[in-house]
This record gives sequence, C-alpha cells and structure tokens, in this order.
Amino acid sequence: MNSDLTMNIDLSEIRIPDSELAREITELVRGTQTPLLFHHSSRVYYWGALAGKRRGSKYDPELLYAGPMFHDMGLTHAHSSADKRFEVDGANAARDFLRSHGIGQHDIDTVWTAIALHTTPGIPQYMHPVVALVTAGVEMDVLGLSYGDYSDAEREAVVHAHPRSTHFKENIIQTFYDGIKHKPETTFGNVKADVLADKDPRFIRGNFCSVIRASAWRG
Repeated sequence: MNSDLTMNIDLSEIRIPDSELAREITELVRGTQTPLLFHHSSRVYYWGALAGKRRGSKYDPELLYAGPMFHDMGLTHAHSSADKRFEVDGANAARDFLRSHGIGQHDIDTVWTAIALHTTPGIPQYMHPVVALVTAGVEMDVLGLSYGDYSDAEREAVVHAHPRSTHFKENIIQTFYDGIKHKPETTFGNVKADVLADKDPRFIRGNFCSVIRASAWRG
C-alpha cells in the first residue's frame, strides 16, 4: 500500500487481501485488462469495501476482491464470447479461475452472481453482501451514485492509489462500446443498449413489446 495513501485516511481495514489467491487475481487482471479497466476495477473494490464498512456488512474479502476485479473481464478480447452478455463472460472467467484454485461452489456462485448482475439495478442491494457491494462499487465509480456518501479523504485516497484519468467518463463509455459492439443483440433489455445508441446511429434497440407482439402465440 502506498504510504501517501494512508496519510490521507486509514484504509487498513479494506486493503487488498494479503493472500496468494488475491495476488494471482491481481496479476491476471493486470496482465489481461487495459490500465483503464485495471484501475477502474481496483477502485470498484475499494468503493465496495468502503460501503461495506459503512454498512457493517460481513463478507469474505477475497470474494469481494474477485468480484470487482473480474467484473469487466468480459470486455477483453481474451474473454469475450460471440453471443453472451459481457457480464456473463466476466462471471464465467471468474468461475473458471476460482474453480481452478479450489474455491467451493457456493462461493463461486456468489461471485458469479455479483458479476452477472452488476449492471442490473434494483436487485443486487437485496442480495448477499458481495453481490450488493460489487454493484455499489460499480455504481460509484461509473455513475457517481452515492458519491456524497464517501468523504473527500476517501475519494482522494482511492483515486491516489488507482488514478482516474481526466477523460475517464468518455473513455469508459468507449471501452464499453468496443467490448460489446460485435454482439449488439446481447444488450436487449439492459443498460448497455444505451452505449450502442450513443455510439452507433444505426443501432436499433430491441423492443420488449415488439417481441411479445411478434411471438408465435395467438391472441
């Protein structure tokens, strides 16, 4: 941990777990994701852990670390499928990694769910703390939701450790687009349709009512 970081605020209770599993996660993600995604994923962990501390949540720190670090893995070429939502690709990458390290199925399912649901608002906050806190971290770093719940010192400490680029907002939108533009059908009914609509004037959204009306059912 950078010594300057602890000068601003004590993050000792939420630092990255000191374990072989966490170190291997860091190494894998750093070597697979762009610097923008690596630092974003790392900040998501800290925002989620800070929210968990504030809420008094009980969870396994290794599982919470795995969720944020893999949550955007589906945007990378190495882990992007041709026909699955990027959230599912990331969840599957985490599942395979954790399974190869002997993590139990129940814990794997928790991390898988946290990643798969991180762009589905209104549901994760009622689930397991790892699921809820991954989404809370994502929403803070990308959308700025609950920005005011974090102190200036907390925000400065996290961004000092994992810098947020000057043009992060536009860069992350572009990164989302680059990671999903080859499979627009996977954005039906989820927030990433907004990304395609923003970047591609030719994109036509799937329409829930149109699917109902065009189904094979009579009536």
